[in-house]
Amino acid sequence: MKKKISILGSTGSIGENTLKILKKDKKNIDVFLLSTNTNISKVVRQAKEFKVKNVIINDLDAYNKARLKYKKLNINFYNSFNNLDKIFKSKNDFIMSSITGLSGLKPTLDTIKFTKNILIANKEAIICGWSLILKELKKNKTKFIPVDSEHFSIYSLLK
Repeated sequence: MKKKISILGSTGSIGENTLKILKKDKKNIDVFLLSTNTNISKVVRQAKEFKVKNVIINDLDAYNKARLKYKKLNINFYNSFNNLDKIFKSKNDFIMSSITGLSGLKPTLDTIKFTKNILIANKEAIICGWSLILKELKKNKTKFIPVDSEHFSIYSLLK
């Protein structure tokens, strides 16, 4: 059975590296959703390569350009993480949260309920919002997996 994964911040370095790893086992992976802030050409390339049907483009101008330019593609474009209830019909196996800075906290919190495992590579979200993240993890029975070596080390020591 294919593992369903979504990548928040797929056009950044961590998102790109995640996709490089997934590329090695494409037949067992279903990339369900990708997101970017403004890099529409890269996220569309990624969506085509992995046959992704759902893309969130957070910047309104970039979103409008993508909708017009790529309207013939079989991709559902969304402009914010406020549409998650419309996008997710069942839980993902993994969501990689790699949106940089504090702007990654809300999407991380909002997606925890839609996954069995949340992989977080954003130290600002963890540092500033850990109590909120932990509350959502417990409420939704979602497993937390820190991806960055510093996060992983601290989390391992705390356990």
